[in-house]
Amino acid sequence: MTHQILDLEVGNDAPEFTLLDKDKKKVSLKDFSGKYIILYFYPKDNSPACTTEAIGFTGILPALQKLDAIVIGISPDSPESHAKFIEKKNLKVILLSDIDKKVVKSYGKWGLKKFRGKEYMGVIRSTFLIDPEGKIAYIWPKVSVKGHPEEVQQILTKLNK
Repeated sequence: MTHQILDLEVGNDAPEFTLLDKDKKKVSLKDFSGKYIILYFYPKDNSPACTTEAIGFTGILPALQKLDAIVIGISPDSPESHAKFIEKKNLKVILLSDIDKKVVKSYGKWGLKKFRGKEYMGVIRSTFLIDPEGKIAYIWPKVSVKGHPEEVQQILTKLNK
């Protein structure tokens, strides 16, 4: 069975989805129509880089909200795992569970990765900035965590002018 990997580009419609949040409530992309959405994909709750990224977005969330943006993180972790991660690290971003990896695949971010010389399939850390009309405004295809939230904020500020 082959999995279609989409090559999403700036200007494309962002693929719609509905996933569960930490409280097992359904959250859909269309719920945030009219706002900028910072949609980031990450491999695992509580891992060092994923924690740094989530804390980074939480730290600048008030500034992002002033730019009419919300932050949504998606990983294959369960709602229970997200709830513990949010509580443990005092996160303010929305985390959604993509246990069957349908959304990460629809955004083309499930792929071959290498770690310590071994290859495996996993979530490719990436971020999509979606505009208020539901179009992809900017893509970070492979994210390096250090300074990434601030870089997203800079791009969002430029787009908001």
